[in-house]
Amino acid sequence: MYRATRADERARRLGRVDTTLQDPLVGQVLDGRYRVDARIAVGGMATVYRALDTRLDRVVALKVMHPSLATDVTFVERFIREAKSVARLAHPNVVGVFDQGTDGGYVFLAMEYVPGCTLRDVLTERVALSPRAALDVLEPVLAALGAAHRAGFVHRDMKPENVLIGDDGRVKVADFGLVRAVGTATATTGSLLGTASYLAPEQIEHGTADTRTDVYACGVVLYEMLTGAKPHTGDTPAQVLFRHINTDVPAPSEAVPGLADGLDRLVAAATARDAEARPHDAVALLALAREARAGLTDDDLDLVPPRATRTEDGGAPLTAGSEDATSVIARPVGPEAPADGGVQRTSRFEVPPDTRPQSVSPPSPPWRRFAVPGQRGVLAAVAAVLLVLGLGAGVWYINSGQFTQVPSGLLGKTQADAERRLSAAGLEVGTTSEEFSSAYERGTIMATDPAAGERIRDHGEVKLVVSRGPQVVKVPELKGKSLAAAKAELREAGLAAGVVTEEFSEDVERGAVVSSDPRAGTERRPDAAVALVVSKGAPIEVPGVVGQSLDAARGTLSEAGLTVEVAQERTDSRHPAGSVAAQSLAEGDTAARGDTITLTVSSGPRMVRVPDVTGKSVDDATRDLEAAGFEVEVRKGFPFLSDTVGSQSVAGGESAPEGSTVTIKTKGL
Repeated sequence: MYRATRADERARRLGRVDTTLQDPLVGQVLDGRYRVDARIAVGGMATVYRALDTRLDRVVALKVMHPSLATDVTFVERFIREAKSVARLAHPNVVGVFDQGTDGGYVFLAMEYVPGCTLRDVLTERVALSPRAALDVLEPVLAALGAAHRAGFVHRDMKPENVLIGDDGRVKVADFGLVRAVGTATATTGSLLGTASYLAPEQIEHGTADTRTDVYACGVVLYEMLTGAKPHTGDTPAQVLFRHINTDVPAPSEAVPGLADGLDRLVAAATARDAEARPHDAVALLALAREARAGLTDDDLDLVPPRATRTEDGGAPLTAGSEDATSVIARPVGPEAPADGGVQRTSRFEVPPDTRPQSVSPPSPPWRRFAVPGQRGVLAAVAAVLLVLGLGAGVWYINSGQFTQVPSGLLGKTQADAERRLSAAGLEVGTTSEEFSSAYERGTIMATDPAAGERIRDHGEVKLVVSRGPQVVKVPELKGKSLAAAKAELREAGLAAGVVTEEFSEDVERGAVVSSDPRAGTERRPDAAVALVVSKGAPIEVPGVVGQSLDAARGTLSEAGLTVEVAQERTDSRHPAGSVAAQSLAEGDTAARGDTITLTVSSGPRMVRVPDVTGKSVDDATRDLEAAGFEVEVRKGFPFLSDTVGSQSVAGGESAPEGSTVTIKTKGL
């Protein structure tokens, strides 16, 4: 089931795992069959081990329920009952369940072992994925969930931790531990079971779940893959839950400029707050995902997201456990979920009328109006069902009576060609509109309504959308403008501010834009990112002030145009007490006007014990004194050929300031 985890290996290298603690199960044999070899993952409800099935001589993942839950008879019965149901769900993208058993106080499942990593591991390393990679992960996940949905099951805990990516590239959905038969979910009061970041609004408000709650979670996972962050975060799980109910998931292109509109629509369809407005199950969402992919260009699919940094939960870190952990979560009360995560006693959040988000019910669910260039509709839905069932292609459409189908192959054709094909199919051309498109050449068909393959009455009308070609925006002249003004002007022009770097400039004042990439006048698609270089001001050579008094050093640096700060802690040094012992930028370094130089004040030299070197050779004596931190001066006694130290200026065993000079004299007459 679980990977041989790369995350655990990284954690061990970083010292995050205490490997000295011996897990009591490691080394034991459960049920006389499964030899537990290593602990590989710990979840909210169970611990997962790598084990050897000694009967079949194969490696398995052993999921052992936490002892605190194993004492709950009702929970154990449901665990066993649902495990048996999931074991019947045979699909190449679902982690297989081989066996279930008990041994003393241990309740366990024997599951398929998948060497590799989780999607969470991938996101931790790469932060965000390209649209192609995100869809490559999403589609097999939806195929697995689609098979479960069509078999009558709901996962209820979809998140990156439960998506396994094998070393061979296979994607599998794991941990159906919260799975429940469709239609059997019951309302809960005061708390709910799951992972805060991926719960659908109806789960939070009513404690109910059906196939559409899995669809919502997959939409959140897709958003996270595309942007590297979760759509809703908070200081507590309760605040996250509140935002899922009252705030729409934003378009991923707001976080990653340049993402295609089709991906925004796909996320919006999956994460609609109204469950009725979402695709009814994973099969329907898979059809939309395949439809969206078909409408993307290679450039759209291979867009490289910026490598941002973030906390592991995509926002402020949570206390009392992570929002990524599967757990029993108290429902919050009030418009801003309380910090203590208080339990709600009613079935809905109480939101003041003046703060309740206003919404207008759409005339039809947005996923049904999903429109992107490329094949869609019935073709995509049938392809999705075939993928869910693990079947190959080969579909026959039977139409009779008064209906026909919108012909395929219209996209990318000229308007005249499209009209001829529609006429040949016995259909009329309805209204024609134009839209910008970077995927289709100017004057060609980019979409139809109804879409190719959809049923339509004989002699019905098909509306055509003709491409106006790519919409382009010119980069404005930004040199000399403040960073805030430059960002505002880019937004006005329909562009986005990209990476901001700094460099010294003799002619542009500090904080103003030196240049942009691409340069002013360059044409770019809307929402394209423009990198900015901001001036650090004219360069200043840092003067050296080590050894000066603090007042003198302040004056020297201020005259050079630099700001001075003094470190709170003093340090031992060879310089007199009260003078400057060190400066944060060394003499000769380059700084900008107004930059801050931190000065460390000397507390005086450290007193060091002087070693006794009398009777030693000059070389040995010098080496010992220098090792102790002293300067050495050698004086030769008469006759000058003697190499043995006869005396030293500071007697051995006495103390002298570190860095001071000790004089040694060779023996003489």
